[in-house]
Amino acid sequence: MNSSTIIGIVASLFLLVGSIFISSDQFMVYLNLPGFFIVVTGTLAATFISYPLSELRTATQNASLVMKKEHDQVPDLVREIVTVAKLSMQYKVSKIEDHLDKVTNPFLRTGIQMVIDGATIEDITSLLQWRISRLQAQEQTITEIFHNMASFAPAFGMFGTLIGLVNMLFSIESGNVGQIAHHMSVALMTTLYGIILANLVFRPIALKLERRTEKRVMLMNMALEGVLLLKEQRSPSIVRQTLESFAADYEDELSDTPVGFAASSRSPQ
Repeated sequence: MNSSTIIGIVASLFLLVGSIFISSDQFMVYLNLPGFFIVVTGTLAATFISYPLSELRTATQNASLVMKKEHDQVPDLVREIVTVAKLSMQYKVSKIEDHLDKVTNPFLRTGIQMVIDGATIEDITSLLQWRISRLQAQEQTITEIFHNMASFAPAFGMFGTLIGLVNMLFSIESGNVGQIAHHMSVALMTTLYGIILANLVFRPIALKLERRTEKRVMLMNMALEGVLLLKEQRSPSIVRQTLESFAADYEDELSDTPVGFAASSRSPQ
């Protein structure tokens, strides 16, 4: 399980529960089913209207990925490409084809197959870059769903607030203090629920998925670089050094170190 997600969940629960217990003597006053129903139902309704069911099903499946700890695929990717580079230097095309079934990365497998088939660098680059762009577009749609849900939730929280205020105004004439307090609680709690769902659920999921997409695109660009080096029949040592520097530059970029992103230029060697 992803450690940062666990820390975030624990911190969120500590924030919510702690602030409620510190500021209130009655915990149950923060449980308002009508307000929660308005926010959740409204957010889901707007989301279902905005997107087809197939995309929403995919988004639901991807949401569970934020809880999983992702395996570092960089060492495996470098090892697979270097292995193929060694076979290529020994002019063992048949062994490369046999090894192709052992390559676990389908994107890399496609690139190596194109090298074996004698495709040009332009064709390899065009096809693999198109697949990278397609993945970015598909996963961007998923993150967009959660970003929009993060905007829907506060909006329906305000919707519930207006309903509660209108009902409260009509209750003032009756003079029933209990009924006035009930409508006022609905008005306030819907806004609170909308803010919580937007900033502690939907938006964090979207940001987490965006980071996942960035890392996946980095791996695909890294695989593309490796395939082009194989096509140029570079030595295994150059392939390894280039790919390792590629990954190192990416990690530096993540830590805000001003280092150029390796995908921007091919290795001059």
